[in-house]
Parts: sequence; structure tokens; C-alpha cells
Amino acid sequence: MTSDAAARKDPIAQGPLILGHPSDRDLNQTLLAPVFDPHANWKKAAGLAFAGTGLLVMGVTLTVARGIGMWGNNVPVCWGYGIINFVWWIGIGHAGTLISAILLLFQQKWRTSINRFAEAMTIFAVMQAGLFPLIHTGRPWFAIYWLFPYPATMGIWPNFKSPLIWDVFAVSTYFTISLVFWYTGLVPDLAALRDTAKSKLQRIAYGIFALGWKGSSRHWQHYRIGYLILAGLSTPLVLSVHSIVSFDFAVAQLPGWHTTIFPPYFVAGAVFSGFAMVLTLMIPARKALHFESVVTARHLENMAKVMLVTGLIVAYGYAMENFMAWYGGDENEAFAFVNRRSGPYAPLYWLMIFCNVVVPQTFWVKRMRTSIAWLWIASILVNVGMWLERFIIIVVSLHRDFLPSSWGMYAPTWVDWSIFTGTLSFFSLLFLLFLRFVPSVAVAEVKELAHELAHEAQAGGHA
Repeated sequence: MTSDAAARKDPIAQGPLILGHPSDRDLNQTLLAPVFDPHANWKKAAGLAFAGTGLLVMGVTLTVARGIGMWGNNVPVCWGYGIINFVWWIGIGHAGTLISAILLLFQQKWRTSINRFAEAMTIFAVMQAGLFPLIHTGRPWFAIYWLFPYPATMGIWPNFKSPLIWDVFAVSTYFTISLVFWYTGLVPDLAALRDTAKSKLQRIAYGIFALGWKGSSRHWQHYRIGYLILAGLSTPLVLSVHSIVSFDFAVAQLPGWHTTIFPPYFVAGAVFSGFAMVLTLMIPARKALHFESVVTARHLENMAKVMLVTGLIVAYGYAMENFMAWYGGDENEAFAFVNRRSGPYAPLYWLMIFCNVVVPQTFWVKRMRTSIAWLWIASILVNVGMWLERFIIIVVSLHRDFLPSSWGMYAPTWVDWSIFTGTLSFFSLLFLLFLRFVPSVAVAEVKELAHELAHEAQAGGHA
């Protein structure tokens, strides 16, 4: 068989998923090293993230003590950073479920080295998102009491027709399933840490969380069944969660919000920003932890391709929004989009177009898809653009009401910025703790893939 024919037959010839031919021992040493021998700069990074988390504590404390009057919210912009950041963080959490669950069900081998990064990112992002609706109520200790659906006790029924109630159930379900899915995948690797740890305390701690895993055929059988069931449960959540979040806007009778394109548009944008955040986190972690042999250029290029596809869907959503506003003949709807393009927030709108539409088009070129530096820069720009998208949808749609006498500008306060920056720091701190205490790459799955690739290479050589 010629090399060209082998390349056409074997998709792995597009690029290796694992560099070289590492043994199980080599993979153990490489992938477990960050746990037992952390990077020299880990403490500095964790200390910086911890200090930044102090901004979150300060901002939330002031908000609870003095109310959301500390924020920039006003009339008519009654929704501000609280909802903007909620939707942005929920969107970032979507790539983890897509990579872990959907690619697993479709048996895509390239997910193996990146799934745990994405799963951890999902959990930590949803944790940040869940904070904003709670503090946005102004008095969370009252909100928890009055909003919890126990009608037989209170003598009232919650408004289950409200998408805000749907958010509670959708996001909590998504977080629970994602957490169980992530932990289930960790069990074999926690057992590996238990068996290789030199400290008695580490052996006890990892032994508790390994749940008595012994690697027997029975354990593996139950593990695979449970993992696939959780993947099947997680898959509909990719579509449902951000669709429900989009209903917060789509069911409102407000120009710029009341549109049926929002559910698929929000889902595509969520996957788009989620993959961008995976690249933002993975590229420096890959370099610092010396994971270049298992997180290869092929993994990064495939993620760039997914970003290109979802970026095209997002661009189509932007075009259809503007087209339908014009074609529908509603003056108020048309004005909402003219205001986006040429109003006082127009520079932010065009920066969003650059980040979310222009930047992903560079991924048509293979050289750009495989440039580590450009992938990292582009991933940051995409996340900036997706945050701006939420800002424009919420603030720009609200700040000019039906009556010119009701128009007003929105400006975030330092408390808004402190909470947002604090969530970024808290997210970074959680991610650094994840890198430090558990394997950030699925060791058992990478070993299995390495054996499978070796077997395929041997079979191809005989052919």
C-alpha cells in the first residue's frame, strides 16, 4: 500500500493524536507529573488568582449589604452586568458537554486528550454563572425563601410560565449531570493516583475518591455503561440549556429580543465561545505541563475547525437578525438594529463583528489553524466578542425605549467590574486547583487510545 493510499484510508494520517509510541509507564509519568511535581510557577499563578477572587468577595459583599444600587443598572437599562455575565458564563460551559458527551457518542478519538479540560471548564463556568441570578435579586436571603417552589407551604404557586424559572431547573440539571459525568471519568485516574502516591495522606484521600476502583473487568463494564448513559443524558442538555436561556429574551415583547432565531443562535454562540475558552486555557497549560505529546496540533486544528463552523452560524444569525428587522416592516424593530450599527454603542457592535465574524474566517487557512500563537490570540478575541454580543443584546436593546424621553445610557460601576473580574479570577483559581490535584488529561483513555493506535499501525504495516 502506497503512502498516499494509506493516508486516504486512515484518517489518523491527517496528523497524530499521540506523538511517538509511549508505553503505559511513560504516559503515567507524563500525565501524573503535575499532581506529584507541580510546575514551579503554579503557586504564583494561584496566589494571583486568589487575590483577584478577593474582588469578587468585596463586590458581592457590597451588593448584599447595600443592594444592586451599587451597580450601573438604571431605567431603562434594568438588566446590566448581572445578566450579561450570567449568559456569557453559561455559554462558555457548553463546549465541555459537547466535547465529552457528543464526541464520545460519535466515537471521535480526538476528544480523548482534551475532554477533561473541557469538562472541568464547564463545571467552573456554571459555578460563576449561578452566582449572578442569585445576587441580582438584591436580597438573596429573601429570594431563596420566596422563590423556592413549595406552593403547598406558602399557599401560592410560582409562575412556571416564566423562563426565569426554567433557567433554575435547566442550569441546575446541567451542572449536576456535568459534575457526575466529570467525576465518573475521573475514577480510574484517581485510582492510579492512589496506587502511585508516595504520601500516606495522598493515598488515603485519593483512595476515598476512587470508590474502591480495582480495574477489574466488572468495574470496567459498569464504568463504560454508566459513562455512556451519562453521555446520553448530557447530549440533549447542549441544546436545551442555552435555548432556555435565550427564552429569557425571546419571549419578551421587546425589539431586538422577540425573535425565533435566538435558540439556535444562542446554542451556536455558546459552543463557539466554549471552544474558544478551551483553547485559551489549554494552550498555555499544554506548554507549561509538557503535554505536547498527547495534546497535538491535530487536536488544536480540529477545535479551530469547530470554531469556524460555529462562527459561520453566528455570522448567519447576525445577518438574519438585521435582514428580518428590515424585511418585517416594524419600525421599532428596524430602529433597534439601526441603533446597534450607528448608535452611541456602535463601536462595540463593530468590534463584536470583527471578533466573531472576521477573526474566525482566518481558520479557512491551514497555516492559521495550526499556528499556536494565532489560535491563542483568536480564542481570546472570540471570547471578547461573545461577551460584547451579550452586552449589545441586553444593554443596546434596552437603553433606547419606545419614547425618546425614556432614553438613557448605561455605564457599569466599579462594583460591576469588581464582580466580573472576580469571577474570572475565581474561575482561574478553580482551574489551577484542578490542574494541581487531579490529572487534567484522561490517563486511562489516552492509554487505551495509544494501544488502539499501535494496533492499527501494526495492522496497516501487515497490509
